[in-house]
Amino acid sequence: MLKIIKHTILLKYSVSLILLISSASSFANTKEPPNTELRQLLTKAISESDSFNDRYDAEVWLLDMSTRLKNKIEDPKERLNLLRHIHYEATRAKLSPQIVLALIQVESNFDKFAISTAGARGLMQVMPFWLKEIGRPNDNLFDIRTNLRFGCTILRYYLDKEKGNITRALARYNGSLGSYRYTTKVFRALDDRWVLR
Repeated sequence: MLKIIKHTILLKYSVSLILLISSASSFANTKEPPNTELRQLLTKAISESDSFNDRYDAEVWLLDMSTRLKNKIEDPKERLNLLRHIHYEATRAKLSPQIVLALIQVESNFDKFAISTAGARGLMQVMPFWLKEIGRPNDNLFDIRTNLRFGCTILRYYLDKEKGNITRALARYNGSLGSYRYTTKVFRALDDRWVLR
């Protein structure tokens, strides 16, 4: 029981910290020209192939998030598979898995085959030009792991570029820097569904 309480407090603190950082102050689906630094990061990320340090922590997080995701994805096996990949890719990129879940909810509403009017694809709505930019034109952005790897790497890049300001990083991810409409949607999704209580 003590372990559950510690885990819950730690996760609440992490999410609160993210929200605090964001209030202190996409390239994934934007039309900005590609830049060399982000191209190199994507190339490195795609070449790397379990993020949970403890089986108990994994079970608690996966059960909690699976319950929350149930109305979006009916099949429990599919839900758990997706959640494992989200946790892995978010953790690999040093992002909160919950912020990635909120972003996915806003970007594609968990439709892995979503295509935007601009041509962005998959769960995290990644633009297909990135595949050519990093020399992997045959990769599939509808593949969950590929899409999450690209999307999380891109969000991490913008978070670093914005010196930890998640509000500005999310706006860059969406291609709406200077507007708070998109980031407000992501934070609302985070607070309504994904924040750990």
